[in-house]
Amino acid sequence: MVRGPKARCLGRRVAAGCAALLLLALTAGPAAGSGTTASAPSDDDAAGGLDPRIVAIMHKPEYRHARWGLLETDPAGGRVVHSLSPETFFIPGSTAKLFGVSGTWRTLGADHRFVTPLYAVGERRGSTLTGDLDLVAQGDLTMGGRTAPDGTVAYTDLDHTYANDFPGATLTPENPLAGIDLIARQVRGAGITRVDGDVVVDDRLFLPEPVFDPTPTPLIINDNLIDLLTTPGDRPGAAARLDWRPRVAPYEVSSTVRTVAAGRPAAVTVTTTSGGTRIRLSGTIAADARPLLRTAPVTDPAAFGRTALIEALARAGVSVTASPTGPDPVGRLPGDYRGRPRVAAYTSPPFVQYATLILKVSHNLGANLGMCLLAVTAGSRQCMDGFPVLARFLDGAGVDREQVELLDGRGGNPADRATPRALVQMLTYWQRTPEAARFREALPVLGVDGLLAENCRDCPARGKVFAKTGAAVGLDALNDRLAVGAITIAGYLDKGDGRYDTFYAGVNGASTPTADPTEVLSIANDLAMISAYLQER
Repeated sequence: MVRGPKARCLGRRVAAGCAALLLLALTAGPAAGSGTTASAPSDDDAAGGLDPRIVAIMHKPEYRHARWGLLETDPAGGRVVHSLSPETFFIPGSTAKLFGVSGTWRTLGADHRFVTPLYAVGERRGSTLTGDLDLVAQGDLTMGGRTAPDGTVAYTDLDHTYANDFPGATLTPENPLAGIDLIARQVRGAGITRVDGDVVVDDRLFLPEPVFDPTPTPLIINDNLIDLLTTPGDRPGAAARLDWRPRVAPYEVSSTVRTVAAGRPAAVTVTTTSGGTRIRLSGTIAADARPLLRTAPVTDPAAFGRTALIEALARAGVSVTASPTGPDPVGRLPGDYRGRPRVAAYTSPPFVQYATLILKVSHNLGANLGMCLLAVTAGSRQCMDGFPVLARFLDGAGVDREQVELLDGRGGNPADRATPRALVQMLTYWQRTPEAARFREALPVLGVDGLLAENCRDCPARGKVFAKTGAAVGLDALNDRLAVGAITIAGYLDKGDGRYDTFYAGVNGASTPTADPTEVLSIANDLAMISAYLQER
């Protein structure tokens, strides 16, 4: 069974006719529909050495109108082990993240750390600053909110960013405001106890790009989300318990969720008002249910970060005369910070930790953020200018760009396409670098972690497949079923003795018998099992 994250419209929303993007067990992709002709593998494929168990999967009824792609190579000698439509465009889903994450990794460097500084802009006399504290956002994906005591970036197999789309999402234990709190303590440590002025978030690093969904921002706290955790009450009829984080004004959360009899399905609805700052939960949760996680968006990340920092400063013993709530006063920002004293800074874990987070859980915001960071390396504030940087990297990596089409970093735009050959070329590139093992281990591992944690837990290939997954699913309202635009998987097969074959397997144009989203899980599991069978042979 595959554990499934991400769906823009899932469950009741799919049934209600929402045809937005759906991510299950793999990652998010564009709207359904492959634009390909029907093509099932022939018996010649099996005769050519393809495992009969794989051929049996490909001939299932749900794939009768679908097109399959498959490519396995031995990078050591370039030998093609298996090949099926290797240069045909397929909807990639989040296997497209292999391109963007690779480009960002190699452009910034695996050990690159984001340093987010806080400057004193004004005149200081003793412990009083007459002026402002300016936090200059640097595109740090977590701002310390996932950093574990050992310096790694924590994740769960089903990330909280998918909480509204699929049950089972969980939280990491780290404090989402850890980086902000650290900066506040540094200000107090620098001897400042009073700010006669304001706190401003300088988010001029890059401009929001609405084509990217989700849209990255220069300052990101808790993935720009409010976490809402509902736990059943002590008995049916009792009010459910609610916990939420991060608690930052003026956000307020209330709940009317009631506990119902054991075995009943959860039905919790989240509504927002007042620009998203008033959040209300309603509905029911079963007495025997596990805690249910939902999220609400932070509508103005810069204003949210400003308030969070003012509140953190107060906790650290630093008073600020300006009101803690309200819009971010960017009109007060200086042209630059030359000559301004830096009084605090938060330094991130190395980028390889962020790459691991993005790849393990298919973190969409982080993948899109990578394109904006690539643009910044080129001296641009326009995220779209990250694509020429990525193109130059792919050329140098030996990836045929004519076999890749991208309009975002996460593989979620309907324009995104890639061939099996291009994805295998991307994977092969890493095999030639000193960071081959580091990159391979950043991918989900079959039966072990990330979005492959629940697949193949008892099969011989467990722990021997390292792969990124992808999906694109939407509602087929005409036939009251789900149209599976794509389910894909690409990565490495541990063949023993230090040999790691590169592989891609994917299907475009499948469908489920009904509109029940859980039926996509069987298709996702089929792809995971294909990877397992490839590893075993």
